[in-house]
Amino acid sequence: MRERGCSRRRFIRIAAGLAGSALLPGVRRAAAADDEADIHRWSGVALGADAALTIYHPDGERLIERCLTEVARLEAIFSLYRADSALSRLNRQGRLDAPPLELVELLGTAQGFSRLTAGAFDATVQPLWDLYADHFATPAADPAGPDPAAIRTALARVGHGAVDVEPDRIAFAKPGMAVTLNGIAQGYITDRIVALLRDAGLEHALVDMGEIRAIGGRPSGEPWTVGLEDPIIRGQVAERIALENRAVSTSGGYGTVFDPAGRFNHIFDPGSGDTSWRYLSVSVIATSATTADALSTAFSLMPLEETRRVVDELALTAHFVLPDGSRLQQGV
Repeated sequence: MRERGCSRRRFIRIAAGLAGSALLPGVRRAAAADDEADIHRWSGVALGADAALTIYHPDGERLIERCLTEVARLEAIFSLYRADSALSRLNRQGRLDAPPLELVELLGTAQGFSRLTAGAFDATVQPLWDLYADHFATPAADPAGPDPAAIRTALARVGHGAVDVEPDRIAFAKPGMAVTLNGIAQGYITDRIVALLRDAGLEHALVDMGEIRAIGGRPSGEPWTVGLEDPIIRGQVAERIALENRAVSTSGGYGTVFDPAGRFNHIFDPGSGDTSWRYLSVSVIATSATTADALSTAFSLMPLEETRRVVDELALTAHFVLPDGSRLQQGV
């Protein structure tokens, strides 16, 4: 199924202390077995992305059920798969009265990241996704991509400033606009599940609702270990990072390409309408999964001198894989 949204496949593999190996696609992503009792695991799908929970608690099964109920509730707000979701209704109608609080909150947060990144993050790029997806779904599609005039038409419907977000109403100022929250919603849902588990008293958990965030470390006292996939050699881990009370998100254009040649991907430039190969992948480590999610997308479009400003301002860590395969890190 092709989701009509800017759906970024995630390329973070949880190594969780496994020496010399990482869990590959199709393999359940969960922590290695610890000696501690009360470990509970779940794996499935959330917002179209692989998802997993690893928690340590005597009542773990009940807590996982609570988490999945909350995920289902949030999917009914943010999903672009579901025609009845609040977001899908907003996109169809161009206006939504009495919107869910979470949609108001997340759209406001998305606009904040747009301002922080000088427009690089923009949730209104859905018309560009639709244009490229429809173009390359057409038999004998021009391999050079959509017609420039069609790109200009789609761009006229893009712009985060044209979304009016109020507690009692969300409205588009331009006809034909549409929003995708797939560059931020998975992080937001991850953070909501972390908050739920912390309220229940959990001190050790690894939450992955499309983005990964750790509560504490493992009960053994070691941090969680997360492997970042090599964007050149798919399925292999290029780097491992320790994660404790932090979140990580990775964006890479190679995750979703529209054409057989792989020239056009899902990282849309909201200024030009082009797709970006500025970096092969970008990983951001932050205190919240929402921040990591949004900025890994935005950084994929930004020059390094501009990403450095945001990294320093928010005390982040960012890992870049450059087009030649070399790696660069900003922050601590």
